[in-house]
Parts: sequence; structure tokens; C-alpha cells
Amino acid sequence: MITELVKAQNKFDSGAYANCFIENAEVFDEGKTHTGKTEIKDWIEKANKEYSAMMKPLDYNETEKILSAEISGTFPGSPFILKYHFQLSDGYIKSLRITS
Repeated sequence: MITELVKAQNKFDSGAYANCFIENAEVFDEGKTHTGKTEIKDWIEKANKEYSAMMKPLDYNETEKILSAEISGTFPGSPFILKYHFQLSDGYIKSLRITS
């Protein structure tokens, strides 16, 4: 599902992005928590319009479920490396915490 999330991000497809998550999933990014697929879809759609962020996966730690990715877009400091901390459930994303 993580591969699908990266593909959806790079196509700016907020619906496909949200569909990578379970119904009551949580995303924590920039000090805010987004809960549920609808809120996640709205959050990523707004971020896509504002930043046009592209993900380039660099490394994935299978044990800890952490993806390191280079993020580039229309924001100050682009590009930079972010870490995506995943919790998975039945093949879908239950929780995602994005850190620098």
C-alpha cells in the first residue's frame, strides 16, 4: 500500500491517496492530526494544490515501517527529506506520522 500511496502522491490523486488508508485512519503532519479518509483526502488535496509536492523514495526500513523520501515542490527549502512512519492494518495504512 505504501507504493500505491507514493504513486497517488506523484499523480496528485487525492482520492487514490485517501483510499490507501483504513476508514478511521490518522495522519499527523505539521503539528496537526487528520482523522478519517474524508479528512485525509481534503488535507492532501489542499496540500497538493498549495505545494505540488513530489515524492522520491530513498529508503524503506521494513522492521520499523519508515519510508525516507525526498520531497520537492513549490515550498521554501525544496527539496528536503521527510520520514513517513507507517502503522499498517490488513494491507492498508492505519496511521501515518510525517517527520523531518
